[in-house]
Amino acid sequence: MGSAYQPLDPHYQKPSSKNHGCFLSKPFCAWLTFGFLSLALLHLLCCSPAGTQQAMFSPLRQYINNTYSFVSSVPGGGRSCNYSVGNWVWAPGHARRYNATKCNAKASHDCIRNGRPDTRYLDWRWQPAGGCPLPAFDAGAFLSAMHGKHVAFIGDSMARNQAQSLICLLTASFPYRLLYREEGERSFNFWRYAFPSHDVKVSYYWYPFLVKATGKSEDDAIRDNHVHLDTPGDRWAADAGTFDAVVLSAAHWLLNGAIYYNGSEVIGAHNAPPELNYTGVGYAWPLHMAYRTSVERLRSDGRPRTVVLATFSMSHFDGKPSDDPTACTRTEPYKDGEKDNEWVFREVRDIVYDEAEVARAKGGEDSQLRIEVLDVSKLASLRPDGHPGLYMRPNPLANGMPEKMYSDCLHFCLPGPVDTFNEILLQILRKKR
Repeated sequence: MGSAYQPLDPHYQKPSSKNHGCFLSKPFCAWLTFGFLSLALLHLLCCSPAGTQQAMFSPLRQYINNTYSFVSSVPGGGRSCNYSVGNWVWAPGHARRYNATKCNAKASHDCIRNGRPDTRYLDWRWQPAGGCPLPAFDAGAFLSAMHGKHVAFIGDSMARNQAQSLICLLTASFPYRLLYREEGERSFNFWRYAFPSHDVKVSYYWYPFLVKATGKSEDDAIRDNHVHLDTPGDRWAADAGTFDAVVLSAAHWLLNGAIYYNGSEVIGAHNAPPELNYTGVGYAWPLHMAYRTSVERLRSDGRPRTVVLATFSMSHFDGKPSDDPTACTRTEPYKDGEKDNEWVFREVRDIVYDEAEVARAKGGEDSQLRIEVLDVSKLASLRPDGHPGLYMRPNPLANGMPEKMYSDCLHFCLPGPVDTFNEILLQILRKKR
């Protein structure tokens, strides 16, 4: 769980009025110290082995990278980093940051505990294009940025995947309390954690359409989803007055289809049974409306907050049936351009950008609502190796390769590539308004 944050004790930080370090004048002492340090640095650069130089300077480079990344992403503060494009580069151990079993991750995402034999998927780092730095996730920096605030994730199972990743990253370094968790089969659908050292709360709300929905999303035995596009999800809407930062993430369930309502009136459907004879409305328009209704609820109370719209994270079944045991068995990322899969996510991603622009335009420059986009579509599309696959269950190959077995080629292992979503989220939340 990590050691508790220990603030400096003021009783041991009293400044001294005496000069114990030098019997000469203060200016002379300063110049003398500077001279010795310069000579030592020159000796290190010229005379020490390369390995020693690497060990000495890597912490300094990390500090500079962290500082520069923060400054460069502030509007008006120089060039702005575009984290949405880039490549995965080999970085041994980069994603080996926590034990998913200890942070109560969903068992089907705990690939290591389930016996996945290859772990190279943990040895890659996202490198944004143009040499922009993206620092490794810093739990202390996140909690400091969100001090006294409530962070909420609202959406589908990919929103939950990211929310659980964040909890694992934070609990690996700071003490926490589980404030609430739904009981029974829905225990991963509604929960809240607290981090007392910084008075931060993190919550997750299962609303795969963002807005109010009944049917299959609540009970898998029910065939259809009934979605009310004009009404935000009731549980998260009731708590919205406490939110300071919100991540909205949805698309997969809208692509699958539903029956859509405005009030009590059916206005159309997508992928509904033909015998219902509803007007087809596709998935794009309902997705627009779901985001718009959600953002308007978050605007309505006038509370200053950041709303982050996350883009689509695609699956990697690659045309194979979901019960094909050979689906998503690749063990390395794609290189940019190696596989043309942007067509899968382009339209859905563009909807998120469109709705972000609509929200910004409506709010104007003085809006209390800051709208940001967390664009993970490209980086996620390049990671077919990061899914649980067959290892969504313990030891799936204990009796040999089955003819049929469901593979999870949508969610990411924990730890895994989804941790990068939170590295970028941290940079977004650290930006000044």
